[in-house]
Amino acid sequence: MESIPYAQATGTLEIMLEKIKTASVPEKFSRDFVATKLGMKGGTDRSIIPFIKKMGFVSDEGTPTNRYKEFRNPSLSGKAIADAMKEVYSSLFSANEYANNADTTELKGLVIQVSGLDKNSTPFKKTISTFTALNKLADFESESLDPEVPQIELDTIEKSMPIKSQKSSPEVNESINLSYTINLNLPATSDIEVFNAIFKSLKENLLQN
Repeated sequence: MESIPYAQATGTLEIMLEKIKTASVPEKFSRDFVATKLGMKGGTDRSIIPFIKKMGFVSDEGTPTNRYKEFRNPSLSGKAIADAMKEVYSSLFSANEYANNADTTELKGLVIQVSGLDKNSTPFKKTISTFTALNKLADFESESLDPEVPQIELDTIEKSMPIKSQKSSPEVNESINLSYTINLNLPATSDIEVFNAIFKSLKENLLQN
């Protein structure tokens, strides 16, 4: 049987996640940061820190991760939660890859199946409430990308390439135009020289008539 992580207080977890969105990114996600910058000073508040780490938002050393920063971006927030859930609840998603679409009855059955918990126990109830709270924030439809290698999809480049066709008479030459499409997927980078080199090579090898 698998042990499934859960937050000690689901409401406190939800509040902390909302505060993370608006507070600046700290060098260390510590108890002092939670108390001072997030304004959450109670013991229950501090008990959420280990779960935030399990979500992959904070490293074991306390450093905010790329997922933490992604979560603060409104357009990527739901995807960050979905990615975190796939890790925290990997055992549930192994049993049912669409666990996020399960209704309450199905979810309870999955948790019982995977964990062996008593459905009347506190851990069982907290597991259900934590999963449900996070699932409301998650976006499982967005394509998941490797956070260390973000991708940029460039617009299609179209180029017409004239090709001469010679008929039997040497005085008569006609030409036809063929077009081709090039799709590029490039790693995001702040080094403009990377793009210059790629497009220079593209121009020299593919786009010359």
